[in-house]
Amino acid sequence: MKHTKTLQVRVRDKHTQLLRQMARQVNFVWNYLNELSHRSIRERGVFLSAYDLDRYTQGASKELGLHSQTLQEVSREYATRRRQFKKARLSWRKSIGVRRSLGWIPFKSGAASWKNGQVFHNGRCFKVWDSYGLGQYRLRSGSFSEDARGRWYFNVVVELETQLSTGQGVVGIDLGLKDVATCSDGQRLENGRFYRDLEPKLASAQRAGKKARVRAIHAKIANRRKDALHKFSRSLVERCNTIIVGDVSSQKLVKTKMAKSVLDAGWGQLKTMLAYKCAHAGIVFRVVNEAYTTQTCSCCGALPASRPRGIAGLGIREWICECGVTHDRDVNAARNILALGHERPGEGIPGV
Repeated sequence: MKHTKTLQVRVRDKHTQLLRQMARQVNFVWNYLNELSHRSIRERGVFLSAYDLDRYTQGASKELGLHSQTLQEVSREYATRRRQFKKARLSWRKSIGVRRSLGWIPFKSGAASWKNGQVFHNGRCFKVWDSYGLGQYRLRSGSFSEDARGRWYFNVVVELETQLSTGQGVVGIDLGLKDVATCSDGQRLENGRFYRDLEPKLASAQRAGKKARVRAIHAKIANRRKDALHKFSRSLVERCNTIIVGDVSSQKLVKTKMAKSVLDAGWGQLKTMLAYKCAHAGIVFRVVNEAYTTQTCSCCGALPASRPRGIAGLGIREWICECGVTHDRDVNAARNILALGHERPGEGIPGV
């Protein structure tokens, strides 16, 4: 059994100038299609498909210095995003200025290959730091992309053999701010406060106008958070065959005073990691409605008067149910989430 996965490796810095030139041409094509599509809608009331757009860029690859499949992929991506956002005209891709778009050069399957220890694309070879052994895979579609620090990466979809997890455990996960994740068996992922720890240095660099330093600090924060989430999610996948997570939404809470803490926790990133890692390992992964899971006793299923509730109850980390059981707030919620994942909701959980 096989599955697909996207691998990312960094491109050597000596290719930066060439990649930026190619990215400027991609921006030119995008903006041309943007104006062309907008005129067609305004003047004729016709939405041009990716197939229609391809006809207007056909034969221009040599003059632009791009692979013909890159032009086709830009057309496909443009048509997809226009349909997704339901707009007659999308944002322009800018090649200069402070609001410059990050570089992006897409390609279809077969347009990039592994040749003599390098990535061969559009008649040129690009050296990369190959941490995956790309020579053993058949490279499919992908892209070259630029990050905020001006570093370029080669992203490609490959086909892998599915390695089923040997874990036998089942776990429910409650997401929070004191601990990013608390499992029903007591395992926790502590909040690393990655942004908060580097916030003073970030503020100092911003006041001094050191833009490169600001970008480097932001990258360090993101990398530290990603590393912690990867290690935690991998440990769960290796020891479990069923993972259930509460549906807490970071997108809703970023509109509150807790926005910085919520974004620093990385709930959405953790759920994304668990989703694709479980899919690759053949593990059951579900997201359930976590309403009232904190307030309900995971032992008797009741909603006792002593339960923590509302904003005032956020500081209550332990509470005692009327049945006599003492609960850790987060572990109790994780156990209720696990029960919901097994479709065995406690009788005290309403509205689920």
